Amino acid sequence: MSEGGGKLWGGRFTEATDAFVERFTASVGFDQRLARHDIAGSRAHATMLAEQGVLSAEERDAILTGLDEIARAVEDGTFPWAVELEDVHMNIEARLTDRIGAAGKKLHTGRSRNDQVATDIRLWLRDAIDALDAELLRLCEGLLAQAEANADTIMPGFTHLQTAQPVTLGHHFLAWFEMLLRDRSRLQDCRKRLNACPLGAAALAGTTFPINRERTAALLGFDRVVENSLDAVGDRDFAMEFTAWASITMVHLSRFSEELILWASAQFAFIDLPDRFCTGSSIMPQKKNPDVPELVRGKSGRVVGHLMALLMLMKGQPLAYNKDNQEDKEPLFDCVDTLSDCLRAFADMVPALVPRVRALREAAISGFATATDLADYLVRAGLPFRDAHEVVGRAVAHAVTAECDLAELSLETLQGFSDRIGEDVYAVLTVEGSVAARDHFGATAPSQVRAAVVRGRERLAQGLL
Repeated sequence: MSEGGGKLWGGRFTEATDAFVERFTASVGFDQRLARHDIAGSRAHATMLAEQGVLSAEERDAILTGLDEIARAVEDGTFPWAVELEDVHMNIEARLTDRIGAAGKKLHTGRSRNDQVATDIRLWLRDAIDALDAELLRLCEGLLAQAEANADTIMPGFTHLQTAQPVTLGHHFLAWFEMLLRDRSRLQDCRKRLNACPLGAAALAGTTFPINRERTAALLGFDRVVENSLDAVGDRDFAMEFTAWASITMVHLSRFSEELILWASAQFAFIDLPDRFCTGSSIMPQKKNPDVPELVRGKSGRVVGHLMALLMLMKGQPLAYNKDNQEDKEPLFDCVDTLSDCLRAFADMVPALVPRVRALREAAISGFATATDLADYLVRAGLPFRDAHEVVGRAVAHAVTAECDLAELSLETLQGFSDRIGEDVYAVLTVEGSVAARDHFGATAPSQVRAAVVRGRERLAQGLL
């Protein structure tokens, strides 16, 4: 072994790396999941170098054959990862050289681990984004199916978690659909900015070899190259943007989870969660715990924490590449893993939710949800809104004392609050009448919910926000 410890970069060094430092600085324990993308980048780089005359056709073919063998070993789990080789890049390069000899040592011509890892992460994250988008799409489709099935299901709409006005459950599901559709749009925007190729920036200044960066980018499916070589190796904006997207999406899922947890409780009893998404208690045999939404709610903090970690990682770094950036991968990997699991859970669970239609309707009736409809009725009868608001407030106070709903008050009692109230008032005091009256674009009327479902499916098909 050489004085440099046999490292591929060891020529400058006069002693071997300390054993603890070797373990402390190694990343192969987690960055080996980039192997497939590292090999793809190397294939493209070797192909381009041969086209530019930097490698011979024979050297290129030997490299590509060797990389194919390594890819199979990685895939079947037989690749011998070594901590002393530090990272995924050096492990693959060393193995390639062992297999094909001197040609393997030429693969690194015109590149650095700095632009190599930046390329690998972008390739890996691009694939991850596509998989996450597919799960988001599946969840959006499930929400539309529930909205359509519950276009006529009455429930209380809340502000301050207090009964406000009647809405339809379908309308409520559509609100979640809109939030997640924005998440899909943000994710697709993130992918567009991500899809630029850093390869060719080398360590930080480019290379003296006659490379063709556009060709490499095209071979790897990138839309363009990153223009500035310093920025290409020092940039992790794409990772921060993705984790910011992940944080917003997890906040949305957490809010959704909170409602499902409340709705599944005995106090609300708005929905039944299928048993397969719940667990029981070790001591209380009656319990059916909504563990899936509870875990999703909890994991939102984990993802937001990863965003904070990446922001703090980057905030003090000068250009260009620094070893700090080794710390970008684990938060990013865990963000993807967490989002993937949470979206899959919700995409499976949402279509299986069973609304308790009677309980939802009774809850809408019990909280004076049609009070605003009575105020609107009085306005149409010629009373200024503020005066109508006062009249209805007194009527509600009376109903609270009488322990009944507005619709249960006699006509004589109602007319005692305003002589503008007629027999037709009871049509607006029913929850069905209330939601049906809100019959305009974006409102809660069943006809509008059904129309919104149709538009929603068209927007998903066309990729529209």
